[in-house]
Amino acid sequence: MASSASRPNILWISLEDTSPRLGCYGDPVARTPNFDRLAAEGRRYPNTFCTAPVCAPSRFSVIMGIYAISAGAHHMRTNHRNRDTPEMIAPYEVVPPHYAKALPEYLRAAGYFCTNNAKTDYQFAPTATMWDECGREAHWRHRAPGQPFFAVFNCDMTHESGMWPRDDEQVKTDPAALTLPPYLPDTPKVRLALARHYDNIARDDDRAGELLGQLAEDGEYENTIVFVWSDHGEGLPRGKRWPYDHGTRVPMIVRMPGEKSPGTVDERLVSLIDLAPSVLSLCAQPIPAHLQGQPFIGPEACPRSVAFASRDRYDEAYDMVRAARDGRYRYVRNCRPELPYLIWVPYRNRHPAMQELYRLHLEGALNEPQSLLMADRRPIEELYDTQADPWNIHNIAHDPAHAPALARLRDAVDQWRHEVGDLGDEPETEMVERFWPGHKQPVTAAPILLAHDADHWAQEAINAGTLKSPAMIQLHSSTQGASIAWAVGEEEPAHWRLYTGPIRLDRGATMIRAKAVRYGYASSAVTMGKFEVE
Repeated sequence: MASSASRPNILWISLEDTSPRLGCYGDPVARTPNFDRLAAEGRRYPNTFCTAPVCAPSRFSVIMGIYAISAGAHHMRTNHRNRDTPEMIAPYEVVPPHYAKALPEYLRAAGYFCTNNAKTDYQFAPTATMWDECGREAHWRHRAPGQPFFAVFNCDMTHESGMWPRDDEQVKTDPAALTLPPYLPDTPKVRLALARHYDNIARDDDRAGELLGQLAEDGEYENTIVFVWSDHGEGLPRGKRWPYDHGTRVPMIVRMPGEKSPGTVDERLVSLIDLAPSVLSLCAQPIPAHLQGQPFIGPEACPRSVAFASRDRYDEAYDMVRAARDGRYRYVRNCRPELPYLIWVPYRNRHPAMQELYRLHLEGALNEPQSLLMADRRPIEELYDTQADPWNIHNIAHDPAHAPALARLRDAVDQWRHEVGDLGDEPETEMVERFWPGHKQPVTAAPILLAHDADHWAQEAINAGTLKSPAMIQLHSSTQGASIAWAVGEEEPAHWRLYTGPIRLDRGATMIRAKAVRYGYASSAVTMGKFEVE
């Protein structure tokens, strides 16, 4: 299983809450030598956008390759306890379509060693079939010799909460050197919060440098395709949680071994929904028909004309916004125009910049761009010319000069919602009842073990007795959409294998342990069988 051009290693360096404030994006304040090195050796994609401007819905779409609104993963989060809605007290997990599997499960089936260190946030608990290792110690170094790997390292220093004050803080970035979005008040408190963010980006860059050094130490740097991306934009007001460019535009760097045009800036439109099919294509694996993205790199790359995004319940407050971005325009549809922009999200209100906005609003000291979030109603549609207005401040939805762009993106959103089956129209309580009837988590049916040899064909293991060589065991679960994890031995395994086909038995005694899982369901009980092969 040695790595080769058709089976390259893949390393994802995933950032949290990060807009393109990197040196390679032209930011003079950033201290990002490792990200800049990757961009110089590879390609930078400045027009990359997430599918939702908040963690869990975005990460669901990345790992599953389908839009959160298509599978009921669009609310942030499924494990949130809403104190004001008794019927929604208990958390739940999303149950994706039975035919949908996470990207690493497809790669494991192809022989890849798949690790995640360590954040998941998929709207359902990760299963034993998704990753070979998932946790703080997960690393490609634990794979078998020569085995290709898909390794994800989630750099979390840049999370929104990293902008809050700390008792022991020593900020290295000069707050006076920063450029603030024009809709934020220019106060020392806001500048200090953003300076903390720059420091945290530098820390994530240091972590990236450690990983690149480990690749080099292992002799794998020239065998590995490295992706750098963020789940959504930075955690500033009108950034994170909002489907404007500030909330959805993210860095994307791809460094491929043997890059023929290093340092390229590729202006094509990219969506994070495209990550899964891109990796499958680069690894010479078939792309399942249900995936809703398209490769943006590799032999099957094709152009994208529009990138879509959604916003729904975030923490306590329900909302519904749909958005689209083409090469020039940003379109936003507010399905609840009667709502103010700042519905109740207590976590967001802990941000120093948010507190400054509220304080100055009460004092009547905000200018027009800074007052945008304070409006008590929203327009039904918003349209922004991102070339002339990169911060999405001037709504031109009613400007006749831009009517063709408005009509085009309005139709694109309608078609997208229809094609992917937008579940935003369905009340969350009804959706959860479909996932977990009676608000009880379904349980995956335990696998059965079927023995095969010259005298036994698909006979349950408990009746098989002694088998003749050659012999094999087949595993089966009656739950539609279930995957099966298995291991050999008497003890609970440290690592479960993904079942992809009959297990050949060696001569002598072998203990097989197996459990079945379906995403969003509880795992089955473990089934065990001991086999004697003559």
